[in-house]
Amino acid sequence: MSEPPDMLEGGPPGVPATHMTKTVEEKERVVIRFAGDSGDGMQLTGDRFTNATAVLGNDLATLPDFPAEIRAPAGTVHGVSAFQIQFSSRDIMTPGDHPNVLVAMNPAALKAELSSVEKGGTVIVNEDAFVQRNLDKAGFATNPLEDGTLDGFQVYRVPMTSITVRAVEQLGLTRKEAERSKNMFALGLVSWMYGRPMDVTINWLQKKFGDKAQVFDANVAAFKAGYNFGETTELFATSYLVKAAPATPGLYRNISGATALALGLVAAAERSGMGLFYASYPITPASELLHELSRLKNFGVMTLQAEDEIAAAGIALGAAFAGELGVTGTSGPGMDLKAETLGLAVTLELPMVIVDVQRAGPSTGMPTKTEAGDLLLAMYGRHGESPMPIVAAKSPSHCFDTAIEACRIAITYRTPVIVLSDTYLANSSEPWRLPDVDSLPAIDPKFATGPNAGQEFLPYLRDPETFARPWAIPGTPGLRHRIGGLEKEDGTGDISYDAENHERMTHIRAEKIEKIADSIPPLEVDDPDGDAQLLVLGWGSSYGTIRAAARRVREAGHQVATAHLTHLNPFPKNTGEVVRRYPSVLIPEMNMGQLALLIRGRYLVDARSFTKVQGLPLFIEDLEAEIVKVMDG
Repeated sequence: MSEPPDMLEGGPPGVPATHMTKTVEEKERVVIRFAGDSGDGMQLTGDRFTNATAVLGNDLATLPDFPAEIRAPAGTVHGVSAFQIQFSSRDIMTPGDHPNVLVAMNPAALKAELSSVEKGGTVIVNEDAFVQRNLDKAGFATNPLEDGTLDGFQVYRVPMTSITVRAVEQLGLTRKEAERSKNMFALGLVSWMYGRPMDVTINWLQKKFGDKAQVFDANVAAFKAGYNFGETTELFATSYLVKAAPATPGLYRNISGATALALGLVAAAERSGMGLFYASYPITPASELLHELSRLKNFGVMTLQAEDEIAAAGIALGAAFAGELGVTGTSGPGMDLKAETLGLAVTLELPMVIVDVQRAGPSTGMPTKTEAGDLLLAMYGRHGESPMPIVAAKSPSHCFDTAIEACRIAITYRTPVIVLSDTYLANSSEPWRLPDVDSLPAIDPKFATGPNAGQEFLPYLRDPETFARPWAIPGTPGLRHRIGGLEKEDGTGDISYDAENHERMTHIRAEKIEKIADSIPPLEVDDPDGDAQLLVLGWGSSYGTIRAAARRVREAGHQVATAHLTHLNPFPKNTGEVVRRYPSVLIPEMNMGQLALLIRGRYLVDARSFTKVQGLPLFIEDLEAEIVKVMDG
């Protein structure tokens, strides 16, 4: 279709004249990817589609995909921004391997994303954008709409820009201003195709732009034009129905990993009766945690944007010394810079939480792409013997529980704790059932209130169960004590260069971390028939892919067991028994095999690695093939 369809005489602008009977086809699941220039509003479009999908009760998972360049030239492949969502009538664990539907707003988006679309998939393009200037920017020698590039796909060529301009022309906007609403046209069209409710988006537009009448009217007009285009044009003869997924009764909201982590930190502070002090330096992709927490001042949250990563770590540790829940967040490059302060936190034995939202490295690497390459950094990335507990989130909503668990460990055992998230978890979203607040664990900081050895206060006199030292808030009468980075004498905390004392303190600090295993649950194994020969062991955001791949393998008649580690230091007490139980162990990771290295070294099992370092999440189909390959081998 090279020309816009005729408009209805006397009808709303942008509504095609042709009417026809439409069919509705039911689908179990759909994967849609919106892609366009950074200025095309693809993240907003995907987010609005996600919210409407959540209202309908579909299970869903999303994958925002940002360009690394802050201001890549418009219309180039480097500037393409994308948002993928999978929604289904059954439970799902990932945003999908390959989209069934690609919405491409310009040639660059088509070039960047076409290879990801499943064979025979649907491609909806903004036909107006495929002019020679844009084709040249995207690096196309010929027009892909005409040269056979899209053979094998179901292609819909829609003049989104021109219809949007017609739909809003009565509002007195310039053409450039009118074109900014074309993402709402695309959202309206896809909303019609998959039966998403209109009122959810319109209500949001009212809240967002209600005080800007012209902007609000333009976005609503474009959205309705897209919806009506799908409903009335001959181009789209079929719409699709995806029924609601079964779910445990309760109140749900759509939540990203960054938001869930922020709420978890706030909940932990509330349950411990402490103030939350968060200090960080802006870094992709961890900055969103600072943004989320800065909005929660009403809950006693204090946030500070420091001048650099080193300062942020020092400020958070200072807050812990002062009796606050001290937290700092960063990504891999920032963890490098914080290492010295983390060593100080280890020897001071103060509660502190360090959030590492991992990204592709090394160095600057690919700042907006996901990876899980910081596990060994978290384990060993400090000088000297300086062990720290590590907990890792497995899904966006699980970030909430992970934050609370990290705070519990930090406060109970008087230790800094590292939380491992990643770009995929932080930016992606899924439905989250709001917890019963009263069921969240209470965390008692047990601040020191007086002398603990007769008339004397010994800052390193330990709890016999946890090996935790007293937490004395500065200024508490009678609790004055020495603090610093030099080695301490056991009990008194005085500076000590005694060789035997240093070895004793080194062992005590290590044993304290090992004691945490007494308070964490055993590693759970999913082995339905109990006779699987292969265990797939994961950590972090591989969780969804492992579950989905195992389900496919089981549905094909094979047996496979799965287990997932949330606590990575210390491991659950039964980890050795679990990994030795199975003849074969496969460990999928978004790195070069870091957990596999730890499992092999600790438990002397021949664990096999399945690795991916492409800046992308693990794909279900790839892991499924690897599982079958290991079984056949």
